Amino acid sequence: MPLMRKRFVEDLNWIDEEEMLNIIAIAQSAPGPISVNASILVGYKIAGVMGALLAILGTVTPPLVIITIIASFYSAFRSNPIVAAALYGMQAGVAAIIADVVITMVSRVVRRRRWSSILIMLVAFIAATLGGFPVSLIILGSGMIGALRLLWQRRIKEDQSDEEDDPAGEAEVEEMSKAAKTAIRTTAEENSEELEVPDPDEEEEEL
Repeated sequence: MPLMRKRFVEDLNWIDEEEMLNIIAIAQSAPGPISVNASILVGYKIAGVMGALLAILGTVTPPLVIITIIASFYSAFRSNPIVAAALYGMQAGVAAIIADVVITMVSRVVRRRRWSSILIMLVAFIAATLGGFPVSLIILGSGMIGALRLLWQRRIKEDQSDEEDDPAGEAEVEEMSKAAKTAIRTTAEENSEELEVPDPDEEEEEL
């Protein structure tokens, strides 16, 4: 995956960083090796079905040949300390490359200042390292949360656009409110006139 990202994103510019993150998420959640799944997705995006088939051949054939050759000699040098030391060194190098890719992707997410994405990332990391949850469930759960967040953001934008596009409705509501207040005031004045108590002096003069 680090080599694919460097080649496709940085060197060839076939896909951008956002697409690479999406491809990694899909490839990780799908069954099978992540590198093969990612190569299929990239090949299909570039050249359709034929590109996906060629990507499978290009991803599977070299390691198949190399591993087959190594396996035929593995029993002969598996106890060799030099070979064991070389394998340990290769593991450390691979870990460093993967760490570099992770740091680069995390920094891009943090720079965008999408706090919901940062929170999802932290929760997923804790669930994978401390909780021991399956990676597929973590990715699917993160995807569901991201989809719900997108739907919620779209709903808010639609509500805001509706309010901006309906100024006449607000004016009509305001006029109706003013008319209702006027009607209430008029009714109150009429009721006060009906309930007005007559003056006793005026009654004596009439008598």
